[in-house]
Amino acid sequence: MQEMKDVLKTLGIKDVNPGLCTGTKWIDTTGDKLTSYSPADGTAIAEIQQATLEDYRKVIDTAKGAFKVWKKVPAPKRGEIVRQIGLELRKYKEPLGRLVSYEMGKIYQEGLGEVQEMIDICDFAVGQSRQLYGFTMHSERAEHRMYDQYHSLGIVGVVSAFNFPVAVWAWNAMIALAAGDVVVWKPSSKVLLCAIAVHNIVADVLKRNDIPEGVLSLVATSSKYLGDDMFSDKNIPLISFTGSTRVGKKVGRLVGERLGRSILELGGNNAVIVTPTSNQDMALRAIVFGAVGTTGQRCTSTRRILLHDSIYEEFKNKLLNVYKGLKIGNPLDEKNHVGPLIDKGASDTYFKAIEKVKAEGGKILFGGEVYKDASCASGCYVVPCVAEVENHYEIVQEETFAPLLYVIKYSTLDEAIELHNAVPQGLSSAMFSTNLLETERFLSNEGSDCGIANINIGTSGAEIGGAFGGEKDTGGGRESGSDAWKAYMRRQTNTINYGSELPLAQGIEFNV
Repeated sequence: MQEMKDVLKTLGIKDVNPGLCTGTKWIDTTGDKLTSYSPADGTAIAEIQQATLEDYRKVIDTAKGAFKVWKKVPAPKRGEIVRQIGLELRKYKEPLGRLVSYEMGKIYQEGLGEVQEMIDICDFAVGQSRQLYGFTMHSERAEHRMYDQYHSLGIVGVVSAFNFPVAVWAWNAMIALAAGDVVVWKPSSKVLLCAIAVHNIVADVLKRNDIPEGVLSLVATSSKYLGDDMFSDKNIPLISFTGSTRVGKKVGRLVGERLGRSILELGGNNAVIVTPTSNQDMALRAIVFGAVGTTGQRCTSTRRILLHDSIYEEFKNKLLNVYKGLKIGNPLDEKNHVGPLIDKGASDTYFKAIEKVKAEGGKILFGGEVYKDASCASGCYVVPCVAEVENHYEIVQEETFAPLLYVIKYSTLDEAIELHNAVPQGLSSAMFSTNLLETERFLSNEGSDCGIANINIGTSGAEIGGAFGGEKDTGGGRESGSDAWKAYMRRQTNTINYGSELPLAQGIEFNV
């Protein structure tokens, strides 16, 4: 416990922390205190004095003023600030990764990996700041030039989920900063201390460079004080929301009603197809990490495996043997593979899903019970479950945010692809095969219908260079990587007449 106290001190976490930051200044708030508990051991970590709706409105006013200044800063100089943020995060990678693990529950290596994602996206955004490119087109009119360009958009509202307490903010915020936008962050109320720690780290960079208040802001609060207000706020042209499909549909509607933009990164129901030609050892390792990593609480977690009938029994037995050897326990203990779920409510949801599997005719092959150990008494530890099911089950069609893995048999590639796509979600997908015709089919227009499709790697653990997001009920958003930066800017087409005549487009004659 002393070690965690040292971590909190290093990250500037106090016993009671204000819930409002304008980047360089912490502001006292008046909302009720909210206590953050660790799912690892049930310990109260620290308190947050929540921000209110009135506090939020003050932050928005400050951000509006900051945007007028920040958008005038040349993009490469904005990139320099992002570079320095990346360097500062490197200094605090170990303690911040440890706090992520302790407050959220993911194992320590995943906590470190999440902070590394923040660092990587900073590096990516630095390069992007010199590549905010447009295009030139040939005009049909003589002595005319046409081109398009991208301008800064305004305030970007980032609403992140508990499962990635810091990385999702960085995916959005670093690209937005390079684009000349300012950011207001509303993190999940389950992991507010991680967000406060990040802003403590970033504040030093902003102060050293005399960055105006409001370029990077934090509103640490719960839905009690800030419900749908942010989504309906016309001051925010872009909302980036990460969370469930159910809430995401409401966000899309509220933002759409005011003709704002939204980047929606919602639920997944990700499958891996394992073919007879696959390297089974590779497939096994990828599937287990995808299914139990972050205790099954990733939108890219592996939910379903589709096994060819010729290898079904063999692979299933290998899988069960690995599951029997999983080490469950405190996420800060590096020998453990699986930590706790985020809270007791998540555990309840897990057990209800397992009961529904049984009610619909599924067979529990392993796990699915409370993990009983004296050191794991927080009520958040469970034994990861493997269940034999049919794809059409109602529960299989849903995303259960927990380590519940479904095993499904197939006979032909056509059947495998049909089963794979026959769910409402469309985020991540994978196939393990050494058959070129199979893999190319899976990646073709008639293959996976997901935003991410992989060959011989799992569904979980995307690199920051690729556009991240999915289709169907996953929302269609792309919040980082590739050319996702365009979503954070407004596009403008320009035409210049450098001649002495005024020809009209389409050859229209109009003389006065």
